This record gives sequence, structure tokens and C-alpha cells, in this order.
Amino acid sequence: MTALTAQDVGVTLLERQVVDGVSLSVPAGTWLTLVGPNGAGKSTLLRAVSGAVAHSGTIAFDGVEVARLRSRERARLVAVVPQDPTRPEGMTVLDYVLLGRTPYIPYLGTESAEDLAMAGELLDTLELRSLSHRLVTELSGGEFQRSVLARALSQQAPVLLLDEPTSSLDLGHAQQVLELVDELRASRGLTVVSALHDLTTAGQFADHLVLLADGRVVAQGSAQEVLTEELISAHYGARVRVLTDPQGGVVVVPLRPGRSVREIGGVA
Repeated sequence: MTALTAQDVGVTLLERQVVDGVSLSVPAGTWLTLVGPNGAGKSTLLRAVSGAVAHSGTIAFDGVEVARLRSRERARLVAVVPQDPTRPEGMTVLDYVLLGRTPYIPYLGTESAEDLAMAGELLDTLELRSLSHRLVTELSGGEFQRSVLARALSQQAPVLLLDEPTSSLDLGHAQQVLELVDELRASRGLTVVSALHDLTTAGQFADHLVLLADGRVVAQGSAQEVLTEELISAHYGARVRVLTDPQGGVVVVPLRPGRSVREIGGVA
């Protein structure tokens, strides 16, 4: 199990401050979700955590700064599901999933029986077995998204970064993927950091939420503390009703102009 800390992190891209003075702490084995309007800096912050972009301040895993790790060391610590992954030409789904085993394969070596078994297990879990010999360029958006998650999980890294992991999935597969991540978090002690645009999904799965706006942290805490009608109105410019489901999860319902909140059922 690995904890993540970020202290006064800043990222500048094209002379624009995209992330500005962000500090957060993610205890080992917990799930933190970044929310915020488009352009808030969520994806850029995840890229900084993964070591993909230069940053000021400090990002560390169990006290070890990410900037001091070699790429192979980082890949054993952090697995990433990016928002817009590329599809390598001529690569099958199985070979794509096996890319996640690269940090463990000796230079000039090949995949072991253990690597192949792990890939096969993930193909089964994510309903990709029948597609294993298809080219990734031939997959639908949802099929490829599941392949990307399988590749990340095959790394067996203790920290998993998810940037809009359900954007190409239908409702059933989206729920399946997030439930799988949560099960792995519980069983393997994964530390999960995600960026999600769907506020209800964020409120259902995350232990802790961080609301970003203009690259800064404007609120953080539980779903009940962050997903309030006032904060959503202020930073999204949206009129919503926030409900609590019987299990304690938060549900965010958009309201049409002119409709009274009294017309929306539920328990606040």
C-alpha cells in the first residue's frame, strides 16, 4: 500500500498557470476524486502526479519524490488510464494489455507464463477474451477503454490514476469498471486518484473529493461537503438539486430553467 502526497504543486503550460499551489494527501488504500469544470486543471494535475509533465512543488509516494524516480521505477508504482490514449497500429488487444508488464520484463526479454496468465485473467474480468486477437484500431470506444484499463491493471502498481475512465462506456460497463476498481482497491490496497466529470459517479465511489477551479483547490472533503448546491452553482454555473440516496451516496440532479426544486423527489 502506498500513500500519495502533493505539496504546493504548480504546472505551467504555454506560459499559463494550469495548476496553482495544489496540496493534497491521499492515504494508502483510499480513493480520491478530482472534480471541477472543464479547464480546472484536473487532467494536468494527474499528469504531474504520473511524472508526465514538469511541476513545481513536491509530489511523493511514501515520501519518495516522483521527480527522482526513473521511468521504469515510476511504472512499477503508478499505473495510468489517460483520457485520450493512443491506439498503436498493428497491435492486438492481448499484446496491448501485455504492455503493462513491461516494467517487469528484463531488457531483451519476453513475457513469462505468469505475465500471460495475468493478462488472460484481466481479459476475462473485463469481458475482452473474445477480442484478444483483434487489433486495437478495430475496437469500439468502449472496448478500447476497457483494454486501456486492463493494461493499467496488469502493471500491478499500488497507485492507479484514472482520467475520465468511463467517458466511452455505456452505463452498464461504466458501473462494472468502477466497481472493479473499488474491489481491487479494497482487496489489493490500491490507492486511486481519478478525475471525473460526472458528479454523481464521483459522489458514489470516492472516499474524498477535491474541487478544482482555475487550477486551485476551492473545496475538499467528503461528497456531502464538496457536492453542495452552492459550490456547484458557484463553480459550474449550474442549477442542481443534491440528494442523498438510502445508502448515503450523493446524487446530483440538474434542474431545468424555471422548474422548482420541489418538483424533484428525494431526500436532501
